[in-house]
Amino acid sequence: MSEKHLLEKIEDKVATITLNRPKFLNALTRDMLDDLYTLLSKYASNPLVGSIILTGEGSAFCSGGDVKAMASGRDDGVSLEQRACELRRRMEISTLLHEINKPTIAMIRGPAAGAGMSLALACDIRIASDNARLITAFSKVALSGDFGGSWFLTNLVGPAKAKELYFLSEKILSEEALSLGLFNIVVEDNELEEKTYNIARHLANGPLVALDYMKKNLNAAISQPLSVCLDLEALHHARTTQTEDHSEASRSFVEKRKPIFRGC
Repeated sequence: MSEKHLLEKIEDKVATITLNRPKFLNALTRDMLDDLYTLLSKYASNPLVGSIILTGEGSAFCSGGDVKAMASGRDDGVSLEQRACELRRRMEISTLLHEINKPTIAMIRGPAAGAGMSLALACDIRIASDNARLITAFSKVALSGDFGGSWFLTNLVGPAKAKELYFLSEKILSEEALSLGLFNIVVEDNELEEKTYNIARHLANGPLVALDYMKKNLNAAISQPLSVCLDLEALHHARTTQTEDHSEASRSFVEKRKPIFRGC
């Protein structure tokens, strides 16, 4: 795994993945994407990880794909089918961020553009600095978009606004992103890490089985009819009544104390 362009740490049950190409605004390389997929897959089954933060080193979250590499034409001779297959495989990162059994948080300062914006939108929660900004950017480089950005953006802001943001590629500053629901929280830049880690630690030490099933319910609500969502809620609710965390929460409520969750 490339330690140079992708950094990781686990502390207090919070895993942090840092995109680490600050001189290039953390533009994504193929190696970075392959390593990111490997890390996320590993965290899914790691009992020492309760929540995951994705962020960028330096002044940017992620400027998207490496346009210089695109301009080099190094894919010349590769068939359309091969190119699409390789890209689709790497795009499973967005599926993991969206569906992994632990809360995912994008900690954003500076620009999140193109595929970088898509990855941020794939996370469950986005906490941003007041200097953060989003831009779809794809139309500026004559591309249609990848990493699920069109799906996430349409579900967050609706089809009309999503088309506007994709077609025009105008910058979305932090306050507008907050008002559109693209950012959950905006804080001053010097407060960004403290705020993000406070929330990440709170989630990581929470009732992780219940949070996993909450995430499944909420993801299903995007595309499934009410009857299916009711079925899932019934099954998942019944399952969580059997957890040690539920028993602990019930006891602590009666005893008027704060619960101590074990994530099981």
